[in-house]
Order: sequence, then C-alpha cells, then structure tokens
Amino acid sequence: MKKVYPAILLFSVLSYFSFAQEKIFADANRMEARIFELAEFGKNPQGGVSRISFSEADLQGRQYIIQLMKQLGLEVRIDAAANIIGRRSGKNNSLPAIAFGSHIDSVPMGGNYDGDVGVIGALECIELLNEYNIVTEHPLEVIVFSDEEGGLTGSKALSGELHTRDLEKISQSGKSVLEGVNFLGGDTKNIESVIRRKGEIAVFLELHIEQGARLYQNKTDIGVVEGIVGIGWWDMTFQGKANHAGTTPMNARQDALLAASKLIVQINEIVRKIEGSQVATVGRVKAEPGAPNVIPGKVVASLEIRDLSNEKIQMVFEKIEEAAKVLEAESGISIAFTEAFLSSSALTDQAIQKVIADNAKKLGLSLQYMPSGAGHDTQDMALVAPSGMIFVPSKDGISHAPDEFTSTLDMANGATVLFQSILALDRAKK
Repeated sequence: MKKVYPAILLFSVLSYFSFAQEKIFADANRMEARIFELAEFGKNPQGGVSRISFSEADLQGRQYIIQLMKQLGLEVRIDAAANIIGRRSGKNNSLPAIAFGSHIDSVPMGGNYDGDVGVIGALECIELLNEYNIVTEHPLEVIVFSDEEGGLTGSKALSGELHTRDLEKISQSGKSVLEGVNFLGGDTKNIESVIRRKGEIAVFLELHIEQGARLYQNKTDIGVVEGIVGIGWWDMTFQGKANHAGTTPMNARQDALLAASKLIVQINEIVRKIEGSQVATVGRVKAEPGAPNVIPGKVVASLEIRDLSNEKIQMVFEKIEEAAKVLEAESGISIAFTEAFLSSSALTDQAIQKVIADNAKKLGLSLQYMPSGAGHDTQDMALVAPSGMIFVPSKDGISHAPDEFTSTLDMANGATVLFQSILALDRAKK
C-alpha cells in the first residue's frame, strides 16, 4: 500500500492545481486601465481614436504595447512585416508555440475596443501566468499584427499571402504599405522571412469584440466563432461624358452618376433575392468633375461583397456584372470592374471551438456559435495553424465608431475564456 501513496499524492496535487487554475479570472480593472491608456494614442475629440495604420499615433501605441510586453517578461521583437511578437518560454521550447493576439490600429474616427480588447486580453493572460507561476509546456507568442484595418498586412505576411501589389497600395496614412511597414520597424526587403509554415504554430487564438449586435441583444456572454467571412472589394468605374448642366437636354446626357445610382439600387435588389446571409455594400462614390453645374462624366464607386462561402461571393459578383452589362447597353455608359482586394473565407477549427465552448460553460458563461461578418487576422492564421476565435459583446452592435463600447465584465470574461483555453490546448497539444 505504501507504494500507492506517492501516486495518490501526485494525483491529488495535479487535481488541486487543475482545479486552482480553473478558478483564475482576468482582472477587469487592470484591463480597463490599459484600454484607457492605449486610447490616449490617436485620441480624438469624439471619444474614440484615429490610430490609423502607419501613423505617428500607431507608432506610439505600439511603443506602449512593447513596453507592457517587456514589463511582463516577454522576449519582444518586430518582424519584417512589422508584427510585434512577444515570446514566453515553455517547459519544452522545441514544441511549436501557442499563439494569440490581435491588432491595435484603427479605422479613421474609430473606437477604443476593436482589436485592442484582443491585445490587452492577450497580455492579461501573460499577467495571470506570471502571477500564478504557471509555466506552460509550449512556448507562447503574443502577436500584435500590423495594419489589420488596411488589409490584414501583418497576418497575410505570416501566411505567405502578402504580395507586391499589396505593398504598393497607398494606406490611409498617405504612405504606401511598403513605406508604412518600414516606418514601424519592419523590413520589406526581407518580408518572406516572416512566413510561418504549417506546424510551426500549434494553434492560434484571437479574442475580439463582436462588432455586431447579436451577443448584446441576446444577452449572451461569449461568441464561439465558426468562421470568418470572405471579402471581395472592387472599384466600379462608370464612364460617361461631362457636359454643361444647363445647356444639355435631359435626353442627350451621358450621366455617369445616374448610371451608377441605378446599378447601386440593383445591387441591393440582387443580393436580397439570393437566399443566405451574404451582404453587399457600396460605401464610396466619387463623381467627377464634382461641380454642381457639370454633368458627371465619370464615377468611381466601391463594391464590397461578404459571405462565409467564397463561391457565393463569386456568384453574387457575376450576377452584378450581368446587371451592369444590361445597364451599359441601355445607358451608353461603360462600366468596368477592377478587383481591389480579395480575402478568402476561413472556417475555424472545430476542436478548438469545442475547447472554447467547454471553458465558457465551466465558467458559467452563456454562449452561442456564430459566424464573423467582419474580417480578422484569424482568417489568415487559419492557413498556418488550427485557429479559434472568441467574441464578446459590442454594446448596441456599434463598432468602427467613437461610441464603440464593451463592458469591463465582458472584456474580463473573454480574457478568462482565452486564458483557460490556452491552458487546455497546452495540455492537449503535447
């Protein structure tokens, strides 16, 4: 019997530590304080931030995050794509890393929670590991992706999907993406050095606000993301003929803006008639020459289509193209489509979905499975490693605006689920 005691003792100790770890919760006040500190960089009078990629505010916000990472004992580096990576050693550093993180860049006139909750939540996980002297088997990597809002630049680079044409694009900052990446400390001459092959990362997790209203309206604590929609962006160019607005009869006009207006209405009708959850948006229209007394001779408008199915996106686009050809024949206005951006939809890993759901249940949190209607870095990381995503509620579904808000309790719930999921995956992925 004496030989059994050590085994029983070991089992009891392991059970105690397992139970104790399940009772570790994120510090809501600490997370809120850091959200507010980060919000100082790019702060605007409306109460949100304009911390656009590659701006001075973006650089300052990143320096703040790097400082936090170093205070937490992480080994910090900036890779060639300007991603910030903070590494924490595990018991077995030959194992692939468990990675988690998000982004801190914002849209113009954005809010204080989009992306930021995921970064602050990731650092909160490191804080808890340090406080409770927990060393994971796997090394851990906290990743703060560069230029998420401008086109997922950092995560596309990691997945090997960043191309020369992506670097040539002009960002909201006025810099090209190439210039911006270098401005943040990257090195575009060695951009391929950041590519992660399959197997180099064990799993990837991202905590994020929902940016929609389903969790908030349903009073649900946690969203378990099933997949992230693909996004297609096109520029639609309508070429007519500019002429005098006072002397040109209505029946003799080649009004590019009128043709654009007709197609915009048809786009809405086409998408509504197709069964499913696909969406299409025309969010930008520029008429030239843009004078009140001149008939618009040229219009460039954006077209964005989103769906969980890449095939559905293509089908919707083809129907819009068909409608444009009919309108061309009727109006005499030429209509051309130029692809500006295309990101494939990505399904999250079902086993990781279950880990997230199980840990939410253990914490007594309500949950629902749901798709993400917004694009995220996870969709690129899913090409590299099994990936999962955790949503927390956005008040009234508001995002990309100064009124964006997620409560401290919801942030802490999300970070706690992230923390417990990291521990569970660390045990499962040995």
